[in-house]
Amino acid sequence: MEVSVLNINGQETGRKVTLNEAIFGIEPNDHVLWLDVKQYLAAQRQGTAKSKERSEVSGSTRKLGRQKGGGGARRGDINSPVLVGGGRVFGPKPRNYDFKLNKKVKVLARKSALSYKAQDNGIVVVEDFTLEAPKTKDFINITKNLKVEGKKILVLLPEPNKNVYLSARNLQGAEVMAASTLNTYKVLNADVLVIAEGSLKAIDAVLTK
Repeated sequence: MEVSVLNINGQETGRKVTLNEAIFGIEPNDHVLWLDVKQYLAAQRQGTAKSKERSEVSGSTRKLGRQKGGGGARRGDINSPVLVGGGRVFGPKPRNYDFKLNKKVKVLARKSALSYKAQDNGIVVVEDFTLEAPKTKDFINITKNLKVEGKKILVLLPEPNKNVYLSARNLQGAEVMAASTLNTYKVLNADVLVIAEGSLKAIDAVLTK
């Protein structure tokens, strides 16, 4: 699949790049996409929910009444779960929701996501660029020139660029990341991928090992 290379002014440079069919032209696997997105979202969860159990509630351990004959449930001390203000039974505890996913599964998921974007014509390739200073206005002008303004975009750069990142940080629906840190969720979440030309080699290096 050939894609024209644009500059940041939205003009064609007269050059074309061929997207790797082994990455951008495979038959997408929906199940591995689901697994990778599920793993990514699970890893984002804080898992800090916590409730106090019976042994953790502050209160006397004096037995309130006799064991039998009261006509109600046995309750023991004032920290009993059957009483208001007592401990909670089987309440949430801090935990890690992340789970392991095989590398080959994650690679296939990223290839599938990129292939979906290629099928939907959601890929724009631009010349490698940088910004002299962090300016949101300059980044907005680039999105206008590339005709992706108002869309959720993911900009992939060959390597981290602080000025470009800071310029896009305040824009809702715009995200900038290095190609080596590409993940399935970010690709699927974007309407358009704006890929710097040099990033294609980085993507090939990561996904065709």
